[in-house]
Amino acid sequence: MAEQARSVPSRGHSRWHPAAAPVAVLAAGAVGAAYLWGTDPHEPGHLLPQCPLRAVTGLLCPACGGTRMVYDLMHGRFSAAWLDNRALLLAAPFALALWGRWTLEGLRGRAWAPRIAPWAQALILTAAVAWTVVRNFV
Repeated sequence: MAEQARSVPSRGHSRWHPAAAPVAVLAAGAVGAAYLWGTDPHEPGHLLPQCPLRAVTGLLCPACGGTRMVYDLMHGRFSAAWLDNRALLLAAPFALALWGRWTLEGLRGRAWAPRIAPWAQALILTAAVAWTVVRNFV
């Protein structure tokens, strides 16, 4: 997977600083985490997003259980987080590393977007489909 960081020109292409988007993602995540801290998604009746795939088909998507997983992680319940969504828990460090690199490059004044090779994209999609099949039918 090749990566590309480029300096932002002094004039022109973007009105926003390259760090604006990753900082906004951090802020939104902090607000969501603050709400989730006191809202147990294992209990019904909370204002939390529902999975559209599960609502329509009854099947678990690759990310189903992610909200419960984050709640359990924030409360130190690592074994419960593992049971909520193993694949998402294993993928989380990679997502955090990508966000960290995006933020670091933005703070350095450079726009950054990872380039994911087609074979890697196919691997990620295959893993997501396999996880969906395993968790629903095996």
